[in-house]
Amino acid sequence: MREREICPHPLAYLADWLDKEPEVPEGEWFTRFPGMIVCGEGELVKTFLLPSQVPYGSEVENEVL
Repeated sequence: MREREICPHPLAYLADWLDKEPEVPEGEWFTRFPGMIVCGEGELVKTFLLPSQVPYGSEVENEVL
């Protein structure tokens, strides 16, 4: 996250989302939070992107906002 200059504040949104045990596809997916995009594959989080970067995979909605 330091390399991508993502503030720690969006981590609270990610933590809330993960606490809800979201259903994600087995393949590549992403979900958007204020200040970052989280990308994963299956049940694993793989990387964090800046909002200006282009994610890949299926978009997963989150209801933490």
